Amino acid sequence: MPTNIVMPQMGESIFEGTITKWFKKEGDSVKRDEDLFEISTDKVDSPIPSPVAGVVHKILMPVGSKVPIHTVVAIIEEVGAAVAPAPAPRPVAAAVAAPAPRPIAAPVVTVPSNGGEERRVFASPLVRRIARQEGVDINRLAGSGWKGRITKKDIDDHLTRGTAPAAVATAPVPAAPPVARPAVAAPAVGSGERVRIVPMTNMQVKVAEHMVMSRATSAHVTTVFEVDMTRVVEIREREKADYETVFGAKLTYTHFLAMAAVTALKEFPLFNASVDGTNIVYKSDINLGVAVAVPEGLIVPVVRNCEEKSFLGIVRGINDVADRAKVKKLTLNDLQGGTFTLTNPGSLGGLFATPIINQPQLAILGAGGIHKRPVVVSSVAGDAIAIRSMVYLDLSFDHRAINGVDAERFMARLKDILQTWTIPIR
Repeated sequence: MPTNIVMPQMGESIFEGTITKWFKKEGDSVKRDEDLFEISTDKVDSPIPSPVAGVVHKILMPVGSKVPIHTVVAIIEEVGAAVAPAPAPRPVAAAVAAPAPRPIAAPVVTVPSNGGEERRVFASPLVRRIARQEGVDINRLAGSGWKGRITKKDIDDHLTRGTAPAAVATAPVPAAPPVARPAVAAPAVGSGERVRIVPMTNMQVKVAEHMVMSRATSAHVTTVFEVDMTRVVEIREREKADYETVFGAKLTYTHFLAMAAVTALKEFPLFNASVDGTNIVYKSDINLGVAVAVPEGLIVPVVRNCEEKSFLGIVRGINDVADRAKVKKLTLNDLQGGTFTLTNPGSLGGLFATPIINQPQLAILGAGGIHKRPVVVSSVAGDAIAIRSMVYLDLSFDHRAINGVDAERFMARLKDILQTWTIPIR
């Protein structure tokens, strides 16, 4: 019996995916639950297993196709069964431009038209927020999405060309304040330049969009603290070999930073919150996002319920998601629901950075490299110069909800936890 293989929905906010690889070709046998193709979304790259065993009769969507969810991408035929005619696929190129499916429970606004009839305006909360920030009245736009849904592209087109894709007659509304935008973008390539142009990967495109959106959403401020990590370095050097032998877990400085951050978050719950309009939403669960470098870029899997975990539990949680990230075995659930993020680029030698907040979180902690250097150490006997293991920790926070004093107090507490480490690691 023929079975249609469809593009799965990898989450309620995901409405399309890009096919990045076919593990089988037409005529190949495939087992049930054997990887059939791989997709990439703005959240995760994931192999999709075959729901049935049989022979790949027809591949309808080639590599590079951007496919809406629930669209048939292939047909698998059980051995010996009559082959059903394949449904005609939509025309595709290297990347398929398909209208986004209608999202579930999309926010709707009813707007009166000049003719007296009411028109329903569909747009996601993100699109509405972008429109407010850019001073665009979405009621005057004709959406290019599913059944007239307003998309981010519609707003971009309106701003860059000064007109909507197709004007919709509506009741008069107050004029929006002018928005300062560059008149003409400078060309990326000058005449006669020797260049090599490489398309961005799907992950790069999505990360770029998310970073620009975050900068436009949050009022970013960064504070930097210098922390003496000598005690932590001594504990790690003393325990790392035995830790791996006893627990089968590699012990890194990221684990100490994560445990210290979780401890501080319990005392400063504002940093584990988010903003919803004019409300602050405090999260009871501490779901720690930890940045992991993979060949395609940087990905931030989440270790959940860290408020309940011991030091060993956090070590195992971080190692688990990091290992699975490097072999593309993360699930969508591993990448959602983070409440605070830790990024540790210092392993490559950097002193500090000013990381961008991972929306809708309110803060992100960055760690530079740990370097030995001479510092002045004060004691009851007086000041002395000593060689200490020092690090710069940087906290980017959303000034809409967090003021500078609270950020300094949070970082001061974090510094104290690391410099006077007393948390059991076993």
